[in-house]
Amino acid sequence: MYSSLVLAIRDAESQKKSLSQLALETESIDQGRPIQEIRDALRRALVVMRGAVEQGMVGDMISASGLVGGDAAKLRAAKNGPLANTVFRDVLARALAVQEVNAAMGVIVAAPTAGGAGILPAVLTGIAAARGLSDEKIVDALATAGLIGAVVADRASLSGAEGGCQAETGAAAGMAAGAATEMLGGSPTAVGHAVALAQQATLGLICDPLGGLVELPCVFRNATGSAIAMAAIEMALAGITFAIPVDEVIDVMGEIGREMDVRYRETAGGGLAATPTGRRLARERLVQIKRGS
Repeated sequence: MYSSLVLAIRDAESQKKSLSQLALETESIDQGRPIQEIRDALRRALVVMRGAVEQGMVGDMISASGLVGGDAAKLRAAKNGPLANTVFRDVLARALAVQEVNAAMGVIVAAPTAGGAGILPAVLTGIAAARGLSDEKIVDALATAGLIGAVVADRASLSGAEGGCQAETGAAAGMAAGAATEMLGGSPTAVGHAVALAQQATLGLICDPLGGLVELPCVFRNATGSAIAMAAIEMALAGITFAIPVDEVIDVMGEIGREMDVRYRETAGGGLAATPTGRRLARERLVQIKRGS
């Protein structure tokens, strides 16, 4: 697989291929597997993603701490607000839904991680539903997302413990932005700008889960990460470009992650986790665990 999106985009443009086609062909060679087999695996992932969206939208998935659950259903049903009845609102609700399922120990696809798992399915299935796009289009988009994620993993990190939340929800936003840009007809070059536009907006984002649980603020950052992805998609498809090459944006994310104080890298030692309320909620959760043991 590629370790440079710039190089992958160059190859796709010169060969007149989509990034998804290039990703599938490259993965097939690397793994020694037929492309159809890889697509079948992506279809299975899509089934799980859709299942998590649907399950979370019901509103009865509550985390063990009681801190997370029901908000996706609230957002979906709300009648007021400037985004009511828009695909944007639907995408936000889908992102919350997947993360509520995750917090309640349900089945999700870690794309790229559990902490950022709501963004990619929310953006892709939400847009596809609004535009009437086929599952094959979504499968192609998942292949593109995989290529983007592989490059981020190679050049920087996908781990909140290594790079903060910019490496989880930030990377997921970049993957979703690039994948959806291609799904909506964008060129490989436009995909690269979408990734860069999304990733630059999350640089420096810390990972500060209350009590070390993937609940708060993780669930809600998936909604805001989806919003960032949607903004990047709109800009890229409008022909807006980002002056810093996408590989360099990813490299900066890795640099920031390495230099980030350990308190802000999934240790629950800083940020929102270290607020008086955050510490109180963590203590209350620990009491719950001890009582249940």
